[in-house]
Amino acid sequence: MSTTEESNAQSAGKYAQVNGIKMYYEIHGSGQPLVLIHGGGSTMHTSFDRIMPELAKTHMVIGVDLQNHGRTSARDIPETFEQDADDVAELLTQLKITGADVMGFSNGGSTTLQLAIRHPKLVRKLVPISAIYKREGIPSWFWDMMKSASLSNMPQVYKDVYLAIPGNTQAGLQNMHDKDAGRMQTFKDWPDEQIKSIQAPTLVIVSDQDVVTPEHAIEMSRLLPHGRLIIMPGSHGAFMGEIMAPNPDSKVPLLFVAMLNEFLAGK
Repeated sequence: MSTTEESNAQSAGKYAQVNGIKMYYEIHGSGQPLVLIHGGGSTMHTSFDRIMPELAKTHMVIGVDLQNHGRTSARDIPETFEQDADDVAELLTQLKITGADVMGFSNGGSTTLQLAIRHPKLVRKLVPISAIYKREGIPSWFWDMMKSASLSNMPQVYKDVYLAIPGNTQAGLQNMHDKDAGRMQTFKDWPDEQIKSIQAPTLVIVSDQDVVTPEHAIEMSRLLPHGRLIIMPGSHGAFMGEIMAPNPDSKVPLLFVAMLNEFLAGK
């Protein structure tokens, strides 16, 4: 972020005591609440900085940093998607928000699904992006790579962003990496019945050159009682301008926001 963007973010930033952690969140804009849940190793800003200002024109955007990530404190227990979902649910409860729209990217997409499974009354509509609920949703090379995951292989930009946050340390970075890696190394398939139980209208999104396969996204969208599907061009999160996107000047994120707004505004 630029100095101005960092200043604006901090003026909107707050902390809440949530299930034993100090959870950082930001609120931008007004209107129907839209919760943004970032990916592994990331923050709300590395995942969503490109589109947050656009979304805040029509929504009350609530960005969160999950346990061990960004400005949120760490836990000395393994990460789970269920715990992340419970943390977001507790934050929304404290903010007295029900019926929020929720969009999550990558690991945050799987957390979004668990939020709807475990706390359905808090959710109005869902947008899981590059989410999985079965190991077969990601090619075997990924799981082989995760067996020997190391901090040295983590994208440098994620490490730089984490360490640039005041108070964060190299030990904290290592902890975040290890907890993220451990979650994926021990990931087990979720029963189809969990996905079928989600009653919220859900827009499943994946990229055609994603880590997650389009076939998995198609399968998920068909299990959901009110599932829709978009397959966007490009790599993991590129269509929304995620920090690793190869073309930072692309206009596709603006197109994505328009598509997202139409889904969220529809009945």
